[in-house]
Order: sequence, then C-alpha cells, then structure tokens
Amino acid sequence: MSTFREYGFGWRWLLRCAMAGLVGVCFAVSASALDPARAVSQYLYDSWGTERGWPGGSITAIAQTSDGYLWIGTDKGLVRFDGLNFQQFQLAQPDPIWIGPVRTLVVDASDNLWILLQNTLVFRYQNGTFGLIRGETENGTTAIARGTSGAVLLSSLAEGTLTYSNNRLRSLSSAALLTDAARVANGEPPDQRATPFSWFDRLGAPTSVVIAMAQTDDGKIWLGTERRGLFYLQESRILSALNGRDDTKINCFLPLQNSELWVGTAKGVLRWSGTKLTLAGVPSSLLNLDVLSILRDRDSNIWVGTSRGLFRYNANGVSLLSATGPVAALFEDREGNIWIGSMRGLERLRDSAFVTYSLPNLNSQRLGPLHVDSGGRTWIAPVQGGLRWLKGGKTGVVTTDGVANDVVYSITGTGKDDVWVGRQQGGLTHLRYSGNSLTAKTYTQADGLAQNRVYAVYGSRDGAVWSGTLSSGVSELKNGHFTNYTTTDGLAANTISSIAEGPDGTMWFGTPKGVSAMSQKGWRTYTANDGLPSEDVNCLLQDSTKILWIGTAEGLAFLNDGRVHVPRGVPESLQAPIFGIEEDKNGWLWVATSDHVLHVPRDKLLSGVVKAVDVREYDQADGLKSTEGVKRSRSVVSDSAGRIWFSLSSGLSVVDPFRVAASSALAIAHIEALSVDGSPVNIQGVVHIPASPRRITFTYTGLNLASPERVRFRYFLEGFDRSWSEPVATREAVYTNLGAHSYLFRVVARNSEGLWSESEAAVGFEVEPTVWQTWWFWTSSAALILLLAWCMYLYRLRHLAKEFNIRLEERVGERTRVARELHDTLLQSFQGLLLRFQAATNLLPEHAEEAKRSFDSAIDQAAKAITESRDTVQGLRSSTVVNVSGETATARSTT
Repeated sequence: MSTFREYGFGWRWLLRCAMAGLVGVCFAVSASALDPARAVSQYLYDSWGTERGWPGGSITAIAQTSDGYLWIGTDKGLVRFDGLNFQQFQLAQPDPIWIGPVRTLVVDASDNLWILLQNTLVFRYQNGTFGLIRGETENGTTAIARGTSGAVLLSSLAEGTLTYSNNRLRSLSSAALLTDAARVANGEPPDQRATPFSWFDRLGAPTSVVIAMAQTDDGKIWLGTERRGLFYLQESRILSALNGRDDTKINCFLPLQNSELWVGTAKGVLRWSGTKLTLAGVPSSLLNLDVLSILRDRDSNIWVGTSRGLFRYNANGVSLLSATGPVAALFEDREGNIWIGSMRGLERLRDSAFVTYSLPNLNSQRLGPLHVDSGGRTWIAPVQGGLRWLKGGKTGVVTTDGVANDVVYSITGTGKDDVWVGRQQGGLTHLRYSGNSLTAKTYTQADGLAQNRVYAVYGSRDGAVWSGTLSSGVSELKNGHFTNYTTTDGLAANTISSIAEGPDGTMWFGTPKGVSAMSQKGWRTYTANDGLPSEDVNCLLQDSTKILWIGTAEGLAFLNDGRVHVPRGVPESLQAPIFGIEEDKNGWLWVATSDHVLHVPRDKLLSGVVKAVDVREYDQADGLKSTEGVKRSRSVVSDSAGRIWFSLSSGLSVVDPFRVAASSALAIAHIEALSVDGSPVNIQGVVHIPASPRRITFTYTGLNLASPERVRFRYFLEGFDRSWSEPVATREAVYTNLGAHSYLFRVVARNSEGLWSESEAAVGFEVEPTVWQTWWFWTSSAALILLLAWCMYLYRLRHLAKEFNIRLEERVGERTRVARELHDTLLQSFQGLLLRFQAATNLLPEHAEEAKRSFDSAIDQAAKAITESRDTVQGLRSSTVVNVSGETATARSTT
C-alpha cells in the first residue's frame, strides 16, 4: 500500500483526512454505544458490497443528519443510505452541478450537511436542495470541520481559516499567517508571495496545505497540514505545536475533554495534553501506525482506523478488530452503531441484545440448567454432563465428588460461591468456594434423600433446600434432616419438574399432572379442570407482584388469587412448550420456548389479551446462536445486576434489559415518494393530483439503521380511511380510484423493540375534480336545468293556449251551424205550421171535417219539427261533452 501514502495532495490522501469534519458530529439521543466490556468477537458485524446494492467506490467520509439518513462520501460521489437502500446523488440540484469525489462531510448545528469535494468546491445540503458556497472560497477549500459551537470551520488557501455562521462566512485568520508560521517554525523566511490571491501557487506546491481541522473546548482551532506538521489558531494567531522542523503528515483529530487532543498522523497517534504534544497516555500498539481516522464513541471506546485495519482502545487495552485494509472513515450514528468506510465498501459494528458464550472443550454446546450466584459467578451444566463456571471471561470445571462424570439436572444457590446441585445419579451435592479451593458434600438416599435422581433443586427463604426427584416425590433438607413428600401426602405426581416459593411461604411444585401447592392450609393441586392449558408443567416463576407464572407443554398460564388464567389471543410462539421464564427489573417477562426466545410485557398478559405486536422475538440477528430452549429446571435465570441468562441448545446467552432499552432509538418515519399511475409526483409543497387517478402509491421508510428489516409501520389516509392500519412490514401503501377531495397521508414507524415514533411523517395532497365534478359545472348545470324547465313551461302554456283556441273555434263553428240549421229547418217548419193553421182556420166552420184533418196534419208536422230540433240540440250537447272531455284528458297527460 505504499502507493496510498505517496500521492501527496492527490485524491488518495483524502481517505486519511475525511474524518476531520466528523469528529464533532454527534446526536443527543439515549442510545448506547458499543459495550466496552465485550470482546471484539461479540460485536455483530455486517457489510455492504455491490451484491447488496452498494454503488461502489472507496469511502472517504460518513455523516448523519437528524432525519436519520446516513450520508457517505466516496471517490465516486455522494450516497445516502436508509439501512436498506442506497441512493446516489450525481447532480447538485437545483443547479445541475456535477458532484464528483467527496473529501469530507460535516453536519452543523442547524442540521445542514456540508460537502467538501476533492476539487475544493463546497456545497451545503439544506431542505432537499444543494447550494454552492460561492465567493473567494468557492475554490481552494481544503478542509472543513464542526466547531465546538456547532458552526462550520473551513480552511481556504485563498482566505485562510473561516467560520460560517448567520448565513455568512467570517475570517478567523488569513492564509498568509499559516504560511508564515510554517516557514518560521522550520527556520525559513516568510513567503512574500503569500497573498489572498496566490492560493493556486500554494496549491501547486503544497507545504502548509491544511488537510485536517478540529476545535478543542479551550477554543483552539487545530490545523493539520500535509507536509508541515501541526498548528493551532488562537486569538487570531497561528502557532506551531511542534518544536523544530517536522514534516509529519496530520491526517485526523480527536478532541477530548479538558482541551486534550489526539492527533492521528502518518507515524502513529500523538496526544496534546493541553500544554504540549506528547506520547504519554498513548498505547504503544498505536504508535508507528499510519492513522487515517479516529473516533471516540459515547461509551468511551476509542476507535482508530489505520492503513492496517481497525483498532479499539478502552480500559481493557487495545484490540485489533479488522486487518483487512485501510479504514479511512469512522462514524457513530444516533443509535450507537459504528460505521466503517474503506476501499472495500461500507461496514458496520453494533451491539447485539444478547452476548453468547461458547464453553471450551465440549463436544456439544447444548447446555442445561444454570445459576448465577451473588458473587457474579455463572454456573452451567452441559447436557452431556459435568459442571462448569464462568466469571470475568474465565471458565472452570468442577471435578470434585464425581460431578464431572455425572449429568447435572438442576442448580440453585443460597449465597456467594455457594451452590446446590441436583444430579442424575449422584443425588444432591453442596458446593462451596473458599478462595481458590472448592469443597463439596453430597447427600444421597443413604442420608434420607427420597431418590438419587434429583431433577429440580430450590433453596427457600427459611434456609431449607428442596430436591424434586424424577419418580419419588420431593425432599426437604432442613437442619441436616430430610423430610419426604409424595402423592400420598398430596403431590399431583412423584415426578417434579420445577419448584417455586410464594411470598407467604407456600411451596409450589410443577409435575406432569399439574401444579401442587403445599401451605399451612395443606395441599392443593391445579389441573386442566382448573384452567391449565396442559397439566404437563415444565417451569414455574413467582414474580415480584405475587403472581405465579406456569410454563406448560402447551403454552403459558398464570395463577392469581387462587384462579388459573390463560392469556387470550396470544401468538403461536407463546402456545409452544414453555421451558423457562424470568422477570426483569422493568416488570417484563423473558421466555424460552421449544423454538423461541421472547420478551413479553407482563401487563399485557395480565390484561388477558396479547397481540403478536406486543411480543418481541429474538434471533440470530440479536446475537443468539440458537433460539431453541432446553427442558431443564431453571434454564432461564436473572443475576444481581438485572441481566437475564438463557441456557440454549447452542451456547449460553445473556441480555441486559437496561442496555436494550437504552439502545432503542426510535425509528424516524419518512415519506420518500408519491406516484400516480406509475408517474412520480413532487411532494415538496402543495401536491395536486390530476383528476380520476386509478392508482396512487406512497413509498415510505423508517430510519432505524441497526435493524431496518424489523421496522413496522402504520398509516392513515385522512379523508378516506376510518382508522389506522394494522402494523405492516411493507414500505408501500396503494390507494385506487380516490375521488376528488383533499387528503392527508400519515405514517408512523416502530423500531425493533416495539417502540412507536413520537412524530409522524405526513404529506397532504388534493385530487383535482373532473369537469363534471367542479362547482362551476354543477352551478351551470343547475342553471341550465332551470332554464330548460322554464322554456318547457312556456312552451306548454303556448301549446295549451293554441289547443284551447282551436277547440273554441270548433265550438263556435258548431254552434253557428246549429243556429243555421235551427233557422233553416225549425223556423221554416213553424212558418209552414202557421200557414197550415191559417188554412185550417179558413175552412171553419163550413168544412169542419176537412179543417180537423188539416189540424192533425199540422200537429204531426209540428211534432216532427220538434223532434228535428231536439236532435239538433242533442248533437250540439254531445259535441260539447266530447270536446270538454278531450281537453281535460290532454291537460292531465301533460301534467
């Protein structure tokens, strides 16, 4: 790798100084860093190469903005990472400026991302847009860092040292000061050409070019140069921190408390004590290394990236974590994960919830019962036989009294370095540590023990030791004497699987036929008739709230106030055989089943309803080598520090619930994209969607870099949904055929520990109405309908008036005709009658008979005339009735 060190101010040296701007970046969250007590092999390691979507390139810088995104600078450009997907930024928008190789990334106090490129341009990323920092610093900036106040510090070949605050650059020193200080420190005369406009001369001949910056809490601004050593700026003066000529290359800084500073150089780590540069306090293994990056996490581990690999330094000494090549960038995110940037790609170290130990010299790591005594010694019995202990990273084997050649079924303790062991063949053995010596005393049937096959052992508060046997009941050892109890006395069965003690001194015994209680009131047994899901009981736990938890072959139950309860609706994982239960100091239960390791909220169980989202399931991603529990008495126990220990089929695992809770940074929800019928829509500002969309898709994410695959989401579309969705793992929500309306899409995220984010991501949008859905369309349509109705009304009136006139004319014509007929017929008939009456009158009296005939003829003619008149009048009436009826019918049909 000599080429890497000999390129001068070329692009490869950037791999060594990229972390200059990252030292001051941190997040005020409650998450823990990597546990310094762990061996390096106990950290969880992960890496991203091209096979996992890494776009490629040698990493030079890493930073994180408060929205949770991880930003990665490479020799190929800028990349953003959400834990699952990489997004490469090739152009600085809105100005289409090409983003080339990145030198340094810094996040300031206002959460702006500052990007220093290898071509000395500086960008600021703010609210989704890139802005080029212009002016005389537009070119010639060689280093940036975050100051103690959160403001950005810059070193410019043209302007010297600057700071950016209140949206403007302010000069702290001129470039000439540094050049002169470097020359004076090396016994040379000041450079007379060092003017603000001759920066390109200095760039061409790099002597005092600053490639690393930092600020300590005493206000000093430290400047690390490529060829002229170390300087600091204080009260507008630049002073050399090295005595005499020194061409040491300064790659990176680590400011600490009390003005202390660690300096990473091409020749190892140096330390500024506050008054002088020294090697005191620096481990010898960190000397003579080409140090490229350096970081201190929140748990005081110091991480040193070198050309040889990654080192960790803490109170336990220096450990080499990786020797696979140069580590040019280091960063600790808000969750406490350590990110490593190198030429190979992106890597991550993180704490796991569990630490798993493998015991040496065993054919199988399948373990049995365990116990942690008050002295911090963990006692473990492998299933294959024997007894071992673990303390402070050291292990031991118990060989006294034949224990090494017997299978240990159960372990309990009554004090520090004091344990009782139930054995498969050898009865009950009492072990006691005194200094480095171990004494043993074994009790067998010859001493009054009910049987030599002791499966469960328990030490009660009154000093008695209870031994549950495989087929002969239970024995109580008190004051050196045994008292035995069997089914004859009230036990449900003579096979004892577990023993517990109640707060009132009641002794509980788990058997294959239920749970038996022995108290001052006598014996009582609880079976399936009392509500147990199964009478085959594997384990018992009396918790701090006086509730007895019962693990059976078919799930979990609890006994409270003399009644057995089974939580309803529990997931399948809690319906499996329960092999171990323990309570932590937060009141949660830790459960080992036949194939799961679970963390369950006790209050949810007591309420009687537990959903799948309430149960946290752990697996290999959490540091376990196996999730299969073992069927032994006390295979899950707690220690005095509150840690929970699990004996599993592949090793011994321990979890610290307090550390798990402390490292559980909340996931941050983001809505990344919105598309309509496959076309992307800009979600910045007011969002308007064209009318009649068939398919609207929301793409969202949850920033939880430690376990992104376990993040769950709930979403809610105001204006459409009636309630929040159920928790889902998918990162996409689809809605079809939304009507014209204003909507608000909201999403929240849940981290791997089941904690929901306190804030939500939301985007409002409006679906535009179609033409026929607009207000003006409806108004116009209503007006048109009213106009048409009015026109139809007027037309009907005119039509009726016309019909009326026609009928009136017909009626008048008919009456005129009748009048003519009456005139022409009736009047003529009456006129003829008058003439006949006159003629008949003239015949009287002489011709009376003839006159009578004449009168009869006149009377007949009058009757005929009357009949004709009646017929004419009747025809007029019939015509009138028919006409009137026709008009009425027409009017009804119209209305």
